[in-house]
Amino acid sequence: MISERGVNSVVLIGLCAVPIWALLVDEPFTITLATRAVIFALAAVGLNIALGWGGLVSLGHAVFFGLGGYAMGILAHHAQTFTPVMEWPFLIEGTKSMPVIWLVAMISAGVAALVIGLLSLRTAGVYFIMITLAFGQMFYYFAISWAEYGGEDGLSIYVRNDFPGLNTLVPIHFFALCFVILCIVLFINARLIKSPFGLALNAARQVPTRVETVGMDPVRLKLVAFVISGVITGLAGALFADLNRFVSPTMFSWQMSGEIMIFVILGGVARLFGPVVGAVLFVMLEHILGGLSNYWHIYLGALLLVIVLFARGGIIGLLCGRGRLDD
Repeated sequence: MISERGVNSVVLIGLCAVPIWALLVDEPFTITLATRAVIFALAAVGLNIALGWGGLVSLGHAVFFGLGGYAMGILAHHAQTFTPVMEWPFLIEGTKSMPVIWLVAMISAGVAALVIGLLSLRTAGVYFIMITLAFGQMFYYFAISWAEYGGEDGLSIYVRNDFPGLNTLVPIHFFALCFVILCIVLFINARLIKSPFGLALNAARQVPTRVETVGMDPVRLKLVAFVISGVITGLAGALFADLNRFVSPTMFSWQMSGEIMIFVILGGVARLFGPVVGAVLFVMLEHILGGLSNYWHIYLGALLLVIVLFARGGIIGLLCGRGRLDD
């Protein structure tokens, strides 16, 4: 049986080696595919905090993904048109600085997660799922009607935003930036899981009544996890919008929420690198099978069915057993 740390190391090395190989053989599109996989993995790592350790099945995480994307789109749009975002009651101008955009994206997604979590966590089970789905649809249709920023047609950004010391238009530079962010978030996630908060959150997922008996509020623990999850997914949305230099209402769609959940399930729920493996596999299937048929989702559905029925620990679970994150 392969240890989970061994699998994690192989995944990281492979994810880093593919773009380097693509750079050597002059295949920039492969680097872009790898970047797409890294960003999707980041979004799924965010969801995994809420789903894997908090037990919160959310079909509304596209809200945070879309908010991150639109935070980037709006700020960059106003920067490229030299118009302020607002002039009253105070002046807010656009910007092409990635760190500033990321901060705005994470704050926006975090505030939305706090509000949605406060309302949604009053319920449980299927009701929680439906409320998060309803919020996602509300944001989706609002974005469609937001004519100032493209409405249904979306919003194009002509030049990728700036990061100090890098030329983000060079594919390998942008990949390296996204890859480092993913590694940092994975490290924080690993520390969070083993912290007192992470242990309490896991206990709240399994036996909420026992958590209450020791003086902790399971709902508050899940709310904090939901907010952290939203912040990370919002950051992924900003990076995804920068990758495509385009934002559209589809970033808010329930299909996007479903895809992020599929990443987690394929790789392994509550596995540290499960979302990474799931996102990489999804992008590979999309690229390989999507070129052969417009109905490639049929094969994805069949694979997902096999995983759910026969490998509940996901792909990583098949390699290292069904237990959760090992020491």
